[in-house]
Amino acid sequence: MKRSTSKVLFFLKRDKQKSNGMIPLFCRITVDGQETRFSMKCDVNPKHWDVKMGKASGRTAEAGKINVLIDSTKATIHKVYHDIQEREHYVTAEKVKNVFLGIEQKQQTLLELFDYHNRERKLQVGVNLCKKTYDRYCAVRRHIAGFLVYKYNLSDIPVKEINKIFISDFETYLYAQHDYSQNTAVTLLKKLRHVIELALNKEWIFKNPFKDYKLQWQKTDRGYLTQEEIDLLTDFDFEEKSLEQARDIFTFCAFTGLAYTDVKHLSASNIQSSFDGKMWIRGRRKKTDTEYNIPLLNTPKLILEKYADTKKTDLVLPVCNLT
Repeated sequence: MKRSTSKVLFFLKRDKQKSNGMIPLFCRITVDGQETRFSMKCDVNPKHWDVKMGKASGRTAEAGKINVLIDSTKATIHKVYHDIQEREHYVTAEKVKNVFLGIEQKQQTLLELFDYHNRERKLQVGVNLCKKTYDRYCAVRRHIAGFLVYKYNLSDIPVKEINKIFISDFETYLYAQHDYSQNTAVTLLKKLRHVIELALNKEWIFKNPFKDYKLQWQKTDRGYLTQEEIDLLTDFDFEEKSLEQARDIFTFCAFTGLAYTDVKHLSASNIQSSFDGKMWIRGRRKKTDTEYNIPLLNTPKLILEKYADTKKTDLVLPVCNLT
C-alpha cells in the first residue's frame, strides 16, 4: 500500500499585519500536495522570525514560548497523521486539521447509507431495475436493523465500524434467527456488499470489509420433472381456473425455457414468423438484458391459442403477480 506524504510548516501571515507591527502565526499542513491552514492564535514580531527555519529567532522568553508551541503542535499533528493512516489507510490534510482542532466530523451510519441507496434504487424500478431486486435491498435493510438491536442493542452503527467480524456475525444471524439457506444468505450478503461499495465510492470509508470475505454458493440439486409427470400435469383437470392458469404458465415456461418474468411480459410483438414460415419467440430477458430466440413448439403454441380470445391487453398470457 502506498503511503501518503505529509509536511507541516509554520509561517507569518503578513497580509494580516496588525497596527502594532505584530503578525499572526499560521500552520500549514500539506498531504499529497493538498494543503490546509489554520491560525495558531498568537502573534509574532517579524523581526524575530526565521523564515527558513519556520521558527522564532533569538533567546528571548517570548521566542522560547513560541518555539515550544510550534514543536508541540508539529509533534501532535504528526501523531494525528499516523493514527489516521493506520486506522483508515487514507489521509487528507483537512482530516488531520479537523482532528487536531477537535472539529467533530459527522459519522455516516450504515442505515443512513442504506436509506440513501434504497431511495436512489426506488427511482430505477421499472427503468433498469426490477422491483424484486429493490425489495431485496429493503429486506437487507430490515435485517440489518434487527441484527443491530439483537447483537449490539443499537439503533444504528457508523459505516467505518463495519468489519469482517460484523459481516460474519450478521451471516450467522441470518441462519440462526431467520433459518435462511446458505444461498439465500449469500444473496442478501451480496446486497450488503454492494451498499458497502457505495460507501467506498463516496469516500465514507477507505477499506472494504468484504475484501477476502468469501461468499460461496452451495450447489443444489433442483431436480426435474419426467415426461410422465409433465403429461400428468398437463392432462389434469383442475376445478379452479386460477390453478389451471398457473399450470399453463408453468408448462409454457418449461417448454420455452423462459423465466416467469419474461413470460409475464410476453406480448404479441414477441411472437414472430421466420423466413421459413415457422413461429419463433424473440425478445430480451428482463434479468440479464440478453437476446433470446426460441422456436415455438406445439405445446406452448397450443397454450397461446387457448388464451388468444381472452386477452384484454397486448400481453399474450394471463400471468398473475407473485407477492
